[in-house]
Amino acid sequence: MSEKNSEIRKLQEKSLEILKVFKAFCDKHELLFFFCGGCCIGTLRHGGFIPWDDDIDVFMPRPDYEKLAKLWPKEMARTQYVFCRSNEKQFLRSLLSAISDEKTTFIKERQQDLEISHGVRLEILPLDGCPDSKIKRKIQIIWALIYQLFMNQEAPTSRGKVFEALGKFTLSLVPSWEKRYKIAKFAESKMSQYPFDECQKTTELCARYQYMRNEYPHSAFESAVLKSFEGMQMPIPVGYDTYLKMAFGDYMKLPPKEQQIPKHDAVYVDLENSFLNYKGVYYAVDRKVCKYNGH
Repeated sequence: MSEKNSEIRKLQEKSLEILKVFKAFCDKHELLFFFCGGCCIGTLRHGGFIPWDDDIDVFMPRPDYEKLAKLWPKEMARTQYVFCRSNEKQFLRSLLSAISDEKTTFIKERQQDLEISHGVRLEILPLDGCPDSKIKRKIQIIWALIYQLFMNQEAPTSRGKVFEALGKFTLSLVPSWEKRYKIAKFAESKMSQYPFDECQKTTELCARYQYMRNEYPHSAFESAVLKSFEGMQMPIPVGYDTYLKMAFGDYMKLPPKEQQIPKHDAVYVDLENSFLNYKGVYYAVDRKVCKYNGH
């Protein structure tokens, strides 16, 4: 095993520690979650992590997602595993929630200017109900784009110069995080107003636009099935084949060699020591100052 692959494997093993704690908590409170993206594919194609994957992402239906946000901080406050989600006082430059291991360090390039929890983390994406009406669906996506703009505080760069300029102009009209956060939360309430359990279709709105547009049958996410992942039984959506084909196409086919690389650009990684040791060195600094892949 090469040194690079060895480092990725160590990161995967640390992520598994967080996953075990997370699953035990969800089982205790009967919260539904499923592997999504790379971990879902890895479960079926590799029986565990995709060899070059460097994190764990899960889906949660919106009702369970919001319950988790209330329960975890109350019950797990004295542990090393911290619930992270942008709020009035803290900006994460992320649409998601996460469970971060505060005894470790994993500083992402796009967050290195922020004073937040920079531990190895498990990221959680909500699933929302999708309306049948085409007009309501278009409005839902517009609200999701507004949510994304104000929650990330960044203009979109993937949809052309016009959208980027429009995004920058819109943000300039609302200069403070407190006001931007209020707008984002209002947009979130509008985009998630269709009850997950009452809709025929399901969508992921805290995602890139290409995934935001997907309308999965609700039956694909009604329940979980357990599959072997790194020697453990872990949940994936009951309609995993439908979901993965819609989102990724032929998911059992390996990507080209040049694409078999970790997807997150880490500024610094230390699996033995807390990120608190690196304040002012690798985080809470200008993102343009340093870019270093450590271990």
